[in-house]
Amino acid sequence: MSQMPQLSACPSCEWPLESGDRFCGACGYDLSAVPVRPDDNPTIVMNGSAPPPATGAPGMDWPGAAAPDGPGGHELPPGTPPLPPSPPPAAPVSPTASGPDVSPGSPASAAPGLPGGVPAPGHPAPPVFPTVPAPGGPGAPAGPQTPPATAGPPAPTGSPVSPASGVRFDHPPEPEEYPLQAPDPRVVTDLPTPPEGTKVCVACRAGRVDHDGYCENCGHAQPRERDHMELDAGLVAAVSDRGLRHHRNEDAFAVACTALPDGRPAVLAIVCDGVSSATRPDDASMAASRAASESLLAALPRGTHPQQAMHDAIVAAANAVNALAAEPATAREQGPHQNAPACTIVGSVVTPELLIVGWVGDSRVYWVPVDRSTPPARLTEDDSWAAQMVAAGLMNEAEAYADERAHAITGWLGADAYELEPHTASFKPDRPGVVVVCTDGLWNYAEAADEMAEAVPLDAASRPLHSAQVLVGHALDGGGHDNVTVAVLPFPAPPMGAGSA
Repeated sequence: MSQMPQLSACPSCEWPLESGDRFCGACGYDLSAVPVRPDDNPTIVMNGSAPPPATGAPGMDWPGAAAPDGPGGHELPPGTPPLPPSPPPAAPVSPTASGPDVSPGSPASAAPGLPGGVPAPGHPAPPVFPTVPAPGGPGAPAGPQTPPATAGPPAPTGSPVSPASGVRFDHPPEPEEYPLQAPDPRVVTDLPTPPEGTKVCVACRAGRVDHDGYCENCGHAQPRERDHMELDAGLVAAVSDRGLRHHRNEDAFAVACTALPDGRPAVLAIVCDGVSSATRPDDASMAASRAASESLLAALPRGTHPQQAMHDAIVAAANAVNALAAEPATAREQGPHQNAPACTIVGSVVTPELLIVGWVGDSRVYWVPVDRSTPPARLTEDDSWAAQMVAAGLMNEAEAYADERAHAITGWLGADAYELEPHTASFKPDRPGVVVVCTDGLWNYAEAADEMAEAVPLDAASRPLHSAQVLVGHALDGGGHDNVTVAVLPFPAPPMGAGSA
């Protein structure tokens, strides 16, 4: 039966112990693992060599309190009892083979806390922790070691051993590079070349992109073409962006130039905003913009009055959106509480004398004169709850648009619309300017006409594409909570062949 060592303090954390304790009350250290003190008092070694290994629990090293070449230059074997109450007479201790004598007045008898010191009378032996021996020391233990926080020199920087519990915190080194999930096209040369005309992944440059927009080789999602679109038609330009919050772009636009029967230019722009609560809103906006543009390009050269052509274009757009409700794709995606595909529409036609606007929903048209000393104007009225409250005199505009129901639309294109009522208007401006056609993703950040005029660059009439880019950037800088689409048309329509700088 092994003898229980009598300790006054825990060898691990120096917590005071009582007679008969088997575990430390502070850190739970197993006191039965402490080796029994030997009956003899071995000679203190000071020649730089390590003492014989202590007999204790397997896997526990008990070297000296300091490195052989460190401060103090000596080691204290484990289990050394405290010195007698009164120091013996000054007599040399039998030296070891190559070490000097140790006398009571030497540093070995210093008070507790000195590096490598022997405890003074009445003080228990401090716990001894593994240290890193100096190179060349015979029999020195290997591996990273750390002295205690209360005795011995401070631990070297980066020591992986906790002074209190002896737990190691070192980990294997992290690799500088992790293997790629997808093949690296710079080093992989044995992949088959995709057939000509196949859409190739932008990440691995080797895999084919499937119809869902993901690479079949590495699984990387491909950027969608509608996330950001720009089109410069010379006399008109438009930009559309997904914004910063939406997962897709549900806006669409169409811009084009044509000629009237007498050869004078006619410039058109159509902007549509998909209704997010409906099914397939992105398809609805795209179908509406294309149908309206095709209708205008067919009617204007035939001599149809631009205002009548705009009305007919909105009807054609509504029919295109209604047709989506009968498609199988709508039946597959439509939930039990979703509406049929729906969107809003706003458009403008500019001729040398006329400015025509048409709309259904809450997308808008603004007039910004080149001479900024004259006032700008908003040319459309929203089909929305807020506009109805203002028109009925129940609220002023500030109160109505501060309400959470302000942007609830009362008119849209779709199979479940109450009744199609296209709005059209014709203007004859007496001075040059620019027409801004936009969705609420822009005018939410420049609602009043004066605010929109401040956001429009001064050279917008000569640089419509740049102006559209600036306005989209204005919305993104303001927060980009919605899809943003804007078209810029100079008035009067420039001569055919002129374009943006």
